[in-house]
Amino acid sequence: MSDLTDRLATGLPGGALVVDPDVMAAYSHDMAGFCAAGNPAVVVFPETVEQVQHVLRTATELRVPVVPQGARTGLSGAANAVDGCIVLSMVKMNRILEVDPVNRIAVVEPGVVNAELSRAAGEVGLAYPPDPSSWESCTIGGNIGTGAGGLCCVKYGVTSEYVLGLDVVLADGRLLSTGRRTAKGVAGYDLTRLLVGSEGTLGVVVGAVVALRPAPAPQLALAADFPSADTAGAAVCEVMARGLTPSLMELMDTVSVRAVNELGQMGLPESTQALLLVAFDGPDPAAELAVVGAICRAAGATEVVPAEDQAESELLLQARRLALPAMDRLGTTMIDDVAVPRSRLAEMLNGVAAIAERHALTIGVVSHAGDGNTHPIVIFDADDPEESARAQRSFDEIMALGLELGGTITGEHGVGLLKREWLARELGPVALELQQQLKAVFDPLGILNPGKAV
Repeated sequence: MSDLTDRLATGLPGGALVVDPDVMAAYSHDMAGFCAAGNPAVVVFPETVEQVQHVLRTATELRVPVVPQGARTGLSGAANAVDGCIVLSMVKMNRILEVDPVNRIAVVEPGVVNAELSRAAGEVGLAYPPDPSSWESCTIGGNIGTGAGGLCCVKYGVTSEYVLGLDVVLADGRLLSTGRRTAKGVAGYDLTRLLVGSEGTLGVVVGAVVALRPAPAPQLALAADFPSADTAGAAVCEVMARGLTPSLMELMDTVSVRAVNELGQMGLPESTQALLLVAFDGPDPAAELAVVGAICRAAGATEVVPAEDQAESELLLQARRLALPAMDRLGTTMIDDVAVPRSRLAEMLNGVAAIAERHALTIGVVSHAGDGNTHPIVIFDADDPEESARAQRSFDEIMALGLELGGTITGEHGVGLLKREWLARELGPVALELQQQLKAVFDPLGILNPGKAV
């Protein structure tokens, strides 16, 4: 290892290379459960493109694996170290290089925190819409790596729809530039889209051109209490069938509602089986909420509470934001990320409830109902081997259920280590073979984030 660190040190400034075991342990994994993490040989914090190129050239020459990392807020194990690897933390490449209000783009380094870009865009009346729940700490590079989503996807879409161009350092140290700065462009294969969601297995993102949008008006929200997942699912389907475009449509099951009540004293109905939160940010949100309220009542809602103003809206939406921390208090959590067609949402929730009962576990579900992306959260005692085994089985059954309903094993968290064996079941042999061949084109030695995704 001394040869590796000596070679790396020749092209890096002081402090960029860390071999302290305690620091390396902290950078050995992301936030995913049930994912093994190895012991890195070194953690590197580059500050320039040239330094990243030096690291990759050195890794290629010495045949050392490289694991790129952002803020390590991921939930799939994609940022977990492998034994003897270089952990390449991109957090110090964190400059917003340009915000262009005419062309409605921003040029950023990968370590820029999502919320910082949002605030910078807001200063010129624009917005960067993708908003993962960890937006105050996750980085744009990490968002690109996993193809992240968020609460506003039902109206504004996911990360891949906003990445126009990328600068990427390949495994051998070459710098690849993809995409464009223009509003349109179809020259050649779309390598930009290929790289988004590739989880650092094809190259290391060192820069991005992202699209911005006009800043939306403040949201107005309502909450609707339903006696069952079926009635709530029927309301979701009717909202979408009517051609309405909410800026947010979230669904919480009874487990998550009760957990939020315990944590935040929110006063939500303890009898609720499904709580639907809907918001609009258009020119007349009150009128659109009135339509949704009528839809919810017709579908069987027992109570519909529309907000009068933005402050009341924020109070209602706080329930959704508290869901994950509230369930974290109940035990160790393993967060699934299964997306199904909107029309099968109720079946998904009912199926998860049946899985929880069958395995004698508590499983709460929060959903981006507007796009069918569910997050079943398995709660268990990590110190109990038998219960941990049941949690793992339930997790796998949830993914199988999602595929059975015509869905996907991941809507926004990525494959990483956690779902790698399930990827083959979803893709099928032909698609999997092509993806493995693409990996070999970009990374013939297999040193980039080995063992992740494909």
